[in-house]
Amino acid sequence: MPAPTALETLIDLAHRETDEAARRLGEALRAGEEAMQKLDLLRQYRNDYAARCQSSLEQGISATHFMNFQAFMQKLDCAIAGQQKVVDEAQHRVGQARSAWQTCEQKKMSFVTLADRADKAALRRESWREQKQQDEFATRQAQHKRTPS
Repeated sequence: MPAPTALETLIDLAHRETDEAARRLGEALRAGEEAMQKLDLLRQYRNDYAARCQSSLEQGISATHFMNFQAFMQKLDCAIAGQQKVVDEAQHRVGQARSAWQTCEQKKMSFVTLADRADKAALRRESWREQKQQDEFATRQAQHKRTPS
C-alpha cells in the first residue's frame, strides 16, 4: 500500500475537522431545541397560571391572595425573559456552529476537487504514455515488415 500523498493527508484531516464540526453543530442544535422546549413549558405554565388566576378572580379572592398571584406572575415573566435570552444565545451558537461546519465542508471539498483534478491529470498522462508506446510499437513493426529478410 503506497504512502498517502500530502493531499490525501489534507483530505483526511479536513474530513476529521468536518466530522467534529458536524458533531458540535448537532450538540448546539440539541441544546437550542432543549432551551426552546423549556421556554415553551414556561409560557404554557404562565398561561395556565393566568387562567387559574382569572378563574379565582371571578370567584372572588382576597387582596393578599391576588398580590401573591401577581408576584408569582412577575417571577414567571422574569423566568420567561431569562429563558428567552438562553434561547437567543443557543440560536447564536447554532449559527456559529453551522458556519464553522460549512467552512470545514468547503475546505474539504476544495481538497477533494484538487485531488480529483490531480487524478484526472495523472490518468491523461498515463493515457498519453500508453498511446505513445503503442505508436512506437506500431512504427517498429511497420519498419520491421518493410525491411527485407
